[in-house]
Amino acid sequence: MSDDVRLEEARKHALRPWSAESIAELEREALNDEEMPRVQFSGKALALGVLFILSIVAFLYFVLPQIEGLNDTWHRIEQGSPWWLGVAAVFTVLSFGGYVLLFHGIFAPGAPRQLTAAEAYQVTMAALAATRLFAAAGAGGLALQAWAMRRSGMSRKMVADRTITFLVLQYAVYMACMVIFGVGLYVGLFSGPAPFAITVVPAIFAAVAIAISLLLALTPTDLQRRLEGFARHGGRLARLAQKLATVPATMSQGVRDAIKHVRGRDPSLAGAVAYWGFNIAVLWASFRAFGDSPSLAVLVMSYFVGMLGNLLPLPGGVGGVDGGMIGACIAFGVPSSLAVVAVLTYRAFAFWLPTLPGIVAYFQLRRTVNRWRAEPLPQTTTG
Repeated sequence: MSDDVRLEEARKHALRPWSAESIAELEREALNDEEMPRVQFSGKALALGVLFILSIVAFLYFVLPQIEGLNDTWHRIEQGSPWWLGVAAVFTVLSFGGYVLLFHGIFAPGAPRQLTAAEAYQVTMAALAATRLFAAAGAGGLALQAWAMRRSGMSRKMVADRTITFLVLQYAVYMACMVIFGVGLYVGLFSGPAPFAITVVPAIFAAVAIAISLLLALTPTDLQRRLEGFARHGGRLARLAQKLATVPATMSQGVRDAIKHVRGRDPSLAGAVAYWGFNIAVLWASFRAFGDSPSLAVLVMSYFVGMLGNLLPLPGGVGGVDGGMIGACIAFGVPSSLAVVAVLTYRAFAFWLPTLPGIVAYFQLRRTVNRWRAEPLPQTTTG
């Protein structure tokens, strides 16, 4: 069955038969897989988390009011609107709803075992908690997601391909927005200040990332097989190159599948737009809680430029994202006192609010995985 036919049938939720041999192989592979990453509270990590919270509180109470140009920060905090803070909380929930929608739309169709929306919620929120708080055997949220999908009966290749597809579709919205709003601000299409460093430079970065992703789609998905002869006669380096060929081949398959989802107008793609859109709406509501919000284009670019702080090796981007987002807002002319309070409020919602349900989902996922272990894979599945 070709990739086009497989994806089309999966999208329409058609029944697809699985042979007894393939099911047995998947079950053996899942049973032989590694154990579930355990929740391990690290004393050092817990202490650092508490210290971070105390530092933020002390910073808000004692330092900000003393900094020149931030004398009205404390007054902004005191006069924050509870109504707008409530709106920010609602937007946070909707944002992660979009994340779950995208995950379910990518991983559920054509899977060997039916993945319900509730199970997709457990996987995504548990992975979020692992990223935020836990030492999950040295693995992050994506590793936990991949492990759970393996336990559901998916092959390693299927998990790898769909993980790449999921990430490509999620971050395609990110990169497209940086190009559109960065260039749009600089050429005057959108209203607002347009510093070159935080409009054109991020737009170039995003355009290069998009181009590289599209070029990866040109890599043969069976590159490893094509290099078998070269590996047999080329020595150790040739064998190493043949093994490493799985990386660009997997990337290529993931990008190709992502393109097919876009061409097929998969409804789950709305989840990617909702995830980023409602995240930005949380930042907008945080600004409205303490004052006026900047223009839409400025808000979008400040958000995405700040999110580049996730590239720093910090847990959950703590510190890097906050500083980057505050700095971008100030560079766009937002008053520093308003930028600091709004961004820290946004981070409180986006970073900490989903953590508690994520912890609950982690333990729910453990029960779900135990149930999967006890249930044989069905002979036919609904995608």
